[in-house]
Amino acid sequence: MKTIKKIIFIETKPPNFHIFTKSAMPRLGTILLGTTLKQHGYEVRSYIESIGELDLKDVLTADIVGISSITSTSIRSYEIADILRGAGITVFMGGPHVTFMPDEALEHCDYVMRGEVDDYILEFVKALETGEGFENVHGLSYRQGGEVFHNKAAGYCKDMNTIPVPDFTMINGLGDKAFKKFSITPIMTSRGCPYDCSFCSVTSMFGQKYRFRDKSRVIEELERNRECGGNWVFFYDDNFMANRARTKELLREMIKRGLTPKWTAQVRVEIAKDEELLQLMKKANCYIVYIGLESINPKTLELYNKGQTVEDIEKCIKILHKYGIRIHGMFVLGSDHDTTDTIAETVKFAKKNNLDSVQFLILTPLPGTSLHDNFKKEGRIVSYDWSLYDAHHVVYEPKLMTYYELQSNIISAAKDFYSINQILKRAVKFDLFNVAIKTYGRSLTKMWEAKNRPFVEYTKSLTKYGRTIELSAKKTAEDIKEKFKEIELSGAIVLPKSHKTT
Repeated sequence: MKTIKKIIFIETKPPNFHIFTKSAMPRLGTILLGTTLKQHGYEVRSYIESIGELDLKDVLTADIVGISSITSTSIRSYEIADILRGAGITVFMGGPHVTFMPDEALEHCDYVMRGEVDDYILEFVKALETGEGFENVHGLSYRQGGEVFHNKAAGYCKDMNTIPVPDFTMINGLGDKAFKKFSITPIMTSRGCPYDCSFCSVTSMFGQKYRFRDKSRVIEELERNRECGGNWVFFYDDNFMANRARTKELLREMIKRGLTPKWTAQVRVEIAKDEELLQLMKKANCYIVYIGLESINPKTLELYNKGQTVEDIEKCIKILHKYGIRIHGMFVLGSDHDTTDTIAETVKFAKKNNLDSVQFLILTPLPGTSLHDNFKKEGRIVSYDWSLYDAHHVVYEPKLMTYYELQSNIISAAKDFYSINQILKRAVKFDLFNVAIKTYGRSLTKMWEAKNRPFVEYTKSLTKYGRTIELSAKKTAEDIKEKFKEIELSGAIVLPKSHKTT
């Protein structure tokens, strides 16, 4: 029997700058699981590294630690897991990356929880306490007697309304003032997406069928956000407008109750075809939407299995601007049909159509996607340093560009869009919000370029000399290792005899 009282969750920070660096938000997974466990009497704390620093002394007092990882944060997650296991703490991991790479993850942790495990997290902790019943926990991967077991997949949460209202007070550094400290409050209303874009792992993780929470549960979270002094809201759904009739009902209820903070969400271009929906969005105080525009190359859109045309994109931008709704456009560049001209034309398109902000992302073969499987079969992946898998680094061999051409042109595209001229263009119109956004984008681009100059040089060498040039994987948790050594030397922890500091 193992007594479990204190459980700590960790969401590791990304290795590089990204658009949400200033507006740090949790991914919700660890918060929702932690809330469930807290409701069943466990002491739960969550460390979101993008929000606050990891208190290693506190983490080392936990009975078990759960670490959530996406692909770009997996190396840091593994390094932290190694440290904690070396100190005798049971570590389990979850999130998209380890869901698709459980054998890799088990080299660093004791258990992997694959996929959506909302229905099984309590059963898993009970199995840890009793030391038996692991074979009944769906979605669990683990070692036993030197053999690796991958239990039946967890499937998808059977009833979305059983998912609790997230308790943000458990996030270290936020406490009771969580909503006031959030620049944007995350609220999830659905999971799943039927579109199955070739480069996206959402469908593999959450399925191709939309599953919704009742609007009453969403309203409850919006009311709590208002009562606690929250301002902006980000609806975390992969497609907030998945069921337009249902979204309209929610928006009407928000308007009726006066629950209309400034809000943003991810949507698809087809929302522009529904005038009633757009009117409700505007009335409910939608301020900006995030749209995966992906490409202005028709062949690339087809290759991505996107289900939209360039004409759809142009119409959507025009109509949303007509309603005063701002647009953050996301483009994924580097397909087998893209050239350097494609990148240049994409920048022109973004400026011509007055997109408020953009991300020019590099096609990235994430585990769990058909793109990854295809590139791996073709032998086109040139780096398995997962910290580079953030859609800002070239990690595969492009067809119609060199490695360096793709990398350098993406940087130039961002600098062009977030140029001084573009900032001044908005300033003369007194569009101060856009001036701030573009100024931030310019600053972020310059910082990213300075930090990643060695990688850009690497793509030059890769282009010139081929794959004989290898880039060694970065160690991303040196700060945690140093803290651990300090704690170890202070005598604050007693390590198992088998532990060796690395």
